[in-house]
Amino acid sequence: MHTRTLIAIAGAVVLTTTAVVYIGLSAVRNRGAAVVGTAGAVTLTPGPELLARSTADADRGHLVTVSATDPGGPRAVSPVSCTRVHAAGGTGICLRQDSDLTTEVVVLDEQLEKKREVPLFGLPSRARVSPSGRMVTWTVFVTGDSYSGGTFFSTRTGILDTATGEGTRTLEDYAVTVNGEPYSAADVNFWGVTFAKDDNRFFATMSTGGRRYLVDGDFASRTVRTVRENVECPSLSPDGTRLAFKSAVDGGPARGWRLSVLDLSTAAVTPLAEPRNVDDQAVWIDDRTVAYAIPRGIGHSDVWSVPADGSGTPRLLLPDGESPAVLG
Repeated sequence: MHTRTLIAIAGAVVLTTTAVVYIGLSAVRNRGAAVVGTAGAVTLTPGPELLARSTADADRGHLVTVSATDPGGPRAVSPVSCTRVHAAGGTGICLRQDSDLTTEVVVLDEQLEKKREVPLFGLPSRARVSPSGRMVTWTVFVTGDSYSGGTFFSTRTGILDTATGEGTRTLEDYAVTVNGEPYSAADVNFWGVTFAKDDNRFFATMSTGGRRYLVDGDFASRTVRTVRENVECPSLSPDGTRLAFKSAVDGGPARGWRLSVLDLSTAAVTPLAEPRNVDDQAVWIDDRTVAYAIPRGIGHSDVWSVPADGSGTPRLLLPDGESPAVLG
């Protein structure tokens, strides 16, 4: 297990370095941060609200909720802090980083009370909850894999069934099929899981041999199979027919990423009307709109949205926020 998962691309190394700097700054600024401007209690109860991690100076790192119909309006602020967060079906996942580079994966109930905790070593990267709230997944950056000589960052992605307690610490243990053939390699690497409504099927990104694939996974059988290349951080639409994803510009992550939508039945790809670099796992606001975070200076970011059919222009959805989730 510990001799696998290299992100075998220079751009990803740049990304992880940026993540280390950002997380370090966030950890420093979170100490002594004040919780202000509450407009009611923060809960994960399903309803017409958006959840996010605040990047405002006054409540940096704290979980906030806003009205889905007025996301720029008053926000409720929770005392709970996370580095990455997501929620659905009344369940939340909160990735918290300690000063010794360990990460706590905390499963939260509707009232933000801790239901379960999984200690990990690494830097928080991605977090997702299945639409029902049953399945949770996380990705962390790690170092020390033997094939990389301890020089590069790799990732470790796990999945937990909160109903049964069953799970896997790393998708590297799954049987992999590449282009219809069984595949095994030391550098297989996963990140960015998104769940289907059946709490079994999922999609994710797999990297190996310098290539990045969209994979279709099966939790029960512990298998994944490749679907197509240059698809990262997929996000399944509420109707289950499309995937929003980021793709490396000209196949090179060092050039940045652009958002697109993949139709699963036709394999048609629709570039979205967001010209900026989007290094995020997008979320669907509804079947017509996707949202994502764009950094703004050091330690700040905003949540933007754009139509999923390639039309329109980007719209500022939630100032001073990141890691958004739709509760309703």
